[in-house]
Parts: sequence; structure tokens; C-alpha cells
Amino acid sequence: MPVKVVTDSVSDLPPEVVQELGITVIPLNVRFGEKVYRDGIDLTTEQFYERLVHNRVLPVTSVPTPVTFAEAYDKLAEEADEILAIVLTSKLSGTYEVARQSIGLMKRKCRVEVVDSQWAVMAEGFIVMAAARAAQAGASLEEALEVVRRNIPRVDMRAAFDTLEYLRRGGRIGAAQALLGSILKINPIITMKDGLVEPAGRAHSRSKAIDHLYQFVASYAHIEELAIEEAACPEDANLLVKRLSAVFPKERIYRSKTTPVIGTHTGPGLLLVAVMGDK
Repeated sequence: MPVKVVTDSVSDLPPEVVQELGITVIPLNVRFGEKVYRDGIDLTTEQFYERLVHNRVLPVTSVPTPVTFAEAYDKLAEEADEILAIVLTSKLSGTYEVARQSIGLMKRKCRVEVVDSQWAVMAEGFIVMAAARAAQAGASLEEALEVVRRNIPRVDMRAAFDTLEYLRRGGRIGAAQALLGSILKINPIITMKDGLVEPAGRAHSRSKAIDHLYQFVASYAHIEELAIEEAACPEDANLLVKRLSAVFPKERIYRSKTTPVIGTHTGPGLLLVAVMGDK
């Protein structure tokens, strides 16, 4: 029986990709006051940003419960002998540890391997997609794991912010703290390195920030996958897609909205590109 692939909602995979590749997505949680919402399920992106902007109390995020993972594993074990879970970087979330601990709660016997992708958003998503495609083609768990290991260093991302204030409040800013000195005067640009948020530059206008994202993608010698994500700034995403169609087929560019869990830490106005390929 084919290997089943599991990931978390921070991978930002478009719904049609999830369905096509048979991927199981475990939602993280967002809490506004006493109300808890499952990421991307109970609260739309539009509803989330409306609340985020107008709510005095910032939401908080939390990892899925061990039972949530265990139940998902058990359900997949009905039709598979092996499960591969690929989750967001363990340096920013406890999801990886929960996914591992949940194996002990399973009621069915099934081999489960959990991998720390060291990434988030569609950079994580591309690794998941590669593994799911391999599984659909009949790869064993070991072969799918090799696909994951091979592609972790082949993905990268850049993200332009209106502000790093939300990252600062959430404690997820890492070395990008250095950008805060001129937070009101620049459009910060970040990436991830070894699972942590890192500064990648600063632009003095939104248009310059979009230029930076374009140049980052254009620097690749070979692009296998490309995604544009946005948080309440679809016009900027449309502009970037139009520009990038000069270096990569427009119809192959994935469009995605960052989920509420990501939005909690970034705020509105986030625009990012994720690439799988070779420099």
C-alpha cells in the first residue's frame, strides 16, 4: 500500500494540491480571547485579518494536540502500512515534538516517521509535495524520506513585510531583530536559515521590496517550483506574478494565502516567494 503523507497547515498548500496529492493536513490553532479556531478551517483568511486589525488583543497560536495527530495517523493506518509526517521547523514551533509523541498514542500498528522540514509556508509545502508525488508513484517510505532530505536544501523563500512588529510581539523574530531599528522607515525582507527567521535585506519602499523578491527568483538557474503568497495584499501578489511570468511560466506559479497562524506572527501586508530549484 502507498505511503501516506501528513503535514501541518503552516505549509500553506493550496486546497487543490492537497486533494490531488492525497495529503493530510493537520491544522494548528489560533485563539482570539476564549475562542479557539482551527487554522484555515474555522476562520477564513479574510475574517482573520479583519479581526487582527481591529482587535485590541492579539491572537495567540498553539500546536495541535497529540490526540489530533494520533487520530489522523490511525485513520491513515487503515489504508497504509507507512506514514511520513513532514512538519514546520522545530525552532519556531513545538509541532514536530507533538507529531513524534503522538505515535505512542496510536491504536493501530503502522510505521510513522516524522521529519523536521526546517522551513515553513510554501518552502515547507514544496518538500511535502515532492514526497507526496514520490509516494503516489510507488516510492517506499525510505525512498520518500530520501526525496525529503534531498529537497530540504533546494528550497528557499523571501518575504517582504510592512512591519516586523507582529514577529517581534510573537517572539519569532530571531536574528531579524537587527532590522527593527528602522522599522518605521523600511520594508523589511526576511528569509529562513537553519529553521530560524533571518534578515535578508531592507527596501525603502514597497515597490523596491517587490523588486527584491523578483530579483531573488530571477537569480535561479533552474526553477522546479514557484509560489507567491500574500496576506491581505492580492494586488501586490498579482503584480509580482505578472513580472515573474517573464522568468517562469505563469500557469505553473502557485498562488496561496498565508494561513491565520502565519498571519498572527506577520500581520497583514506580507508578500512572499518560495522556490524549489538550483541557483
